[in-house]
Amino acid sequence: MGWVALKMLTGDKAKFAGIVTGLTFAALLITQQGSIFCGIMLRTAAQITDISGADLWVMDRNVRYIDDVKPMIEDNLYRVRGVDGVLWAVPLYKGQAQAKVTFNDRATGDRRDVIESVILLGLDDVSLVGTPRHFYVGDPVDLWAPDAIVVDKVGLRKLFPGQGGESARTDEELRWFIGRQLEMNDRHAVIAGICETTRTFQSNPVVYTTYSRALTFTPQPRMPLTYILAQAEPGQDPATVARRIEARTNLGAKTSDEFKWMTMKYYLTYTGIPINFGVTTLLGFVVGTAIAGQTFYNFTIENLKQFGALKAMGLTNERVAGMVLLQAAVVGMLGYSLGVGLAGMLGLLARGTELAFFTPWQLLPITGGAVLAICTFTSILSLRTVVALEPAIVFRG
Repeated sequence: MGWVALKMLTGDKAKFAGIVTGLTFAALLITQQGSIFCGIMLRTAAQITDISGADLWVMDRNVRYIDDVKPMIEDNLYRVRGVDGVLWAVPLYKGQAQAKVTFNDRATGDRRDVIESVILLGLDDVSLVGTPRHFYVGDPVDLWAPDAIVVDKVGLRKLFPGQGGESARTDEELRWFIGRQLEMNDRHAVIAGICETTRTFQSNPVVYTTYSRALTFTPQPRMPLTYILAQAEPGQDPATVARRIEARTNLGAKTSDEFKWMTMKYYLTYTGIPINFGVTTLLGFVVGTAIAGQTFYNFTIENLKQFGALKAMGLTNERVAGMVLLQAAVVGMLGYSLGVGLAGMLGLLARGTELAFFTPWQLLPITGGAVLAICTFTSILSLRTVVALEPAIVFRG
């Protein structure tokens, strides 16, 4: 009977395509919007992800997320170093700076001036803890050169518009930017390296330099220390050490994972991001249900005589219901596969663009559950009609 059910399903190709299209649209929209949502959430904690070499973040107790910078007195650095279980602790400066760039256009030779806000990260002068994991050109030790900074590759597009920084494919193309000068707080900075970073929520260029130099690139604050990066001693649980730091210093201390979740929770709670994406995803679910449900129901109504004939030949309601469920399962698997596949293709096309796109594996069963719910709903609509069907309908008219 399974073969008969599939022949009935594919007999009307227009309705078959309509059912699959509705489920594909639902799966595509749920997966795509979910992936964009996850991508945006990851970008909110981009700096935490990119800072390597430390597993503890120490901050003012009132800090709620990574960009909620609340400066501290530098004496706190020595207090953290004195806590049991802390192997080492170094300062980190994080702030915003205005960068002015003057350069000759590579195509026309005209002189251009660009002023752009940048995210400025000042790393410990000696250890350089927190340097990017991947350099396209240069090396972390290049930060020890006079006035040296390291810029992320994506940020070159805003600092040097039209000069091909982001689209550069070879080291030779990127080396054009090495030695270019920026001006921050009336002080010169020289690009000594180009690195890869996670795109940020604000999509501003990210500039790395040393801690002491970062303080000269911004107006001198009264309390310059924004964060302290620390490492727990071998054998010590970082979360336990973090609680110990909080108890001894009255500061806030989080592991990297805890700080990521704290940042993402802030954006989930105090911004409209979840509501906007939730409404769009719900719309995809409702539209997919409406299209697939209506089309599948009409398909069942038009095939009532065939189902009646099968029941007249002795098929039980259970066997007929099994045929309907098989048809729903087939279109569900096709719609899910096509929708997720198309969402994956969109993700590949979005790679390297401003569009945030990340598909965690947990999103796939969520999409599968949504498609299953649609198929279950459409099956119930159709089964009520088929089960109540009288076999005598085949002999009428």
